[in-house]
Amino acid sequence: MSQMPVMPQTALKYEVEVREQGRVEFTVPFAPGKRVTIFVVEESEDQFHDLLEASQSTLDFWDNQLDDEDWNDA
Repeated sequence: MSQMPVMPQTALKYEVEVREQGRVEFTVPFAPGKRVTIFVVEESEDQFHDLLEASQSTLDFWDNQLDDEDWNDA
């Protein structure tokens, strides 16, 4: 069985505002007639919420009394 070669694809990201009747419009750099796949994801009001949450979830790693003693004596 032969496999089809995997062709690299470039993802483009557009940040647009929804207009009346749920319409969004943007211009893409593809020739007319080309087929594209579009994913629509609602943007969070707080753009940094996920980064803040991730940074706070890993603070326990740094709160280590034994490690603190070793580094304080170094």
